[in-house]
Amino acid sequence: MRANRRFPLRIVSLAPSATSILCAIGARRALVGVTKWCAAVAPVGKLPNLGDCWHMESADQILRLKPTLVIGSVPYEQEAVAKLLKQPFPFLAMNPRTIADIEADIRLLGGITQKAAAAEQVVQKMRRTFSQLEKKPRRSKHRVRVYCEAWPNPRISSPPWVAELVNICGGEMVVPAGEKITEAQVAATKPEVIVLAWAATGAKADPKQMYKLTAWKNVPAIRNRQVHIISDELLNTPATPLVQGAQELWNVLHSQNRIGHEKRRKR
Repeated sequence: MRANRRFPLRIVSLAPSATSILCAIGARRALVGVTKWCAAVAPVGKLPNLGDCWHMESADQILRLKPTLVIGSVPYEQEAVAKLLKQPFPFLAMNPRTIADIEADIRLLGGITQKAAAAEQVVQKMRRTFSQLEKKPRRSKHRVRVYCEAWPNPRISSPPWVAELVNICGGEMVVPAGEKITEAQVAATKPEVIVLAWAATGAKADPKQMYKLTAWKNVPAIRNRQVHIISDELLNTPATPLVQGAQELWNVLHSQNRIGHEKRRKR
């Protein structure tokens, strides 16, 4: 499906990542509806707010917008997606796992909206930023041991693309990415830094909870008060917000405060 002059695209985006990409490549005018979460990652203005792939009471609101394409993303609630699949509009579900997958999604939406050149520019800009961070001088060759958390109950580690960003920023993700994790598993890996980016909470994750965990009392990140928050949308949105998320992650891993703790530990 591609845009054309006779039948212009009318896209409903139920995925903040898709909304972010469409705005970044100059296809904002194709959007006719979004989810409430999209405003955190893109300038959606007064576009109608609809449900999402987790909460979809009815598809009627979407149908009234006469979309030519509806975009969702994984994870999703089966019942919500089942309602969408019964409708007479095409439904595209994106499920990126890696940075390469995210680049592919950007190019896919660029092709659909006839913004292929702009999409390629966005991809190259992201690559340049990541490359600059990877080459940025560090005080030590030591790779910081990092645990990034996407959800606290049950504990779920951050997605695989976040693990890639950790590596780019000079760290090492110490648990499998995008999986349910036990407190014992985290404690056994002895992370030096813990990053909280809890889904759908913005920057409202609570480090105090981490410091109270008996199972983590001997974890270096807990002993040295190295639990940090990065806004959910900057790490959990597989799209252009990852540029800022990576920059904040680099700052966390190489902050003067953390370096100071490291020097005292070695004495």
